[in-house]
Amino acid sequence: MPKENYIQLATREFRRTKSLADGALAQITLKQFFAAPSEGDNSIAVIVKHVGGNLLSRWTDFLTSDGEKPGRNRDIEFEIAASDTQQSLMQQWESGWAALFSALEPLGEADLERLVRIRGEPLTVLQAINRQLSHYSYHVGQIVYVAKHHAGSSWRTLSVAKGKSAEFNVKPTKYLK
Repeated sequence: MPKENYIQLATREFRRTKSLADGALAQITLKQFFAAPSEGDNSIAVIVKHVGGNLLSRWTDFLTSDGEKPGRNRDIEFEIAASDTQQSLMQQWESGWAALFSALEPLGEADLERLVRIRGEPLTVLQAINRQLSHYSYHVGQIVYVAKHHAGSSWRTLSVAKGKSAEFNVKPTKYLK
């Protein structure tokens, strides 16, 4: 495997994280997309809306403007409006991920020490990338968990299947994407 720099590694991990969410989203119905598992829980739709909003805010003009954009209303991301369709929420999700990958693509190792701001807090690009990778991984874990809950016995695993660890250990490249 060719040596990768940190930006390439982070980009690969963001893609892997998005792939897990996309794999989970592909296994649920429209009704399940909007259904909260229990009272007070977030539906997958809410999580998608929040992550999409965060992605767009953080990665649009990443190096030149605060990652908390003035037009963002984070609180509304946790409410589903009548105008929030699965299509519109997924469009925001995809636009957000596209903004992230477009922001990372031109970066080089020298950029890792540059300062950016999130809510006025100065962070190095390295710190900001790690912060967001952790944040998105957290929410993608929620998406996967809720999707698995809704899918029940029809769930198709997104990683090494239960009881298949020994097989994986013999031929791990079979499972790598």
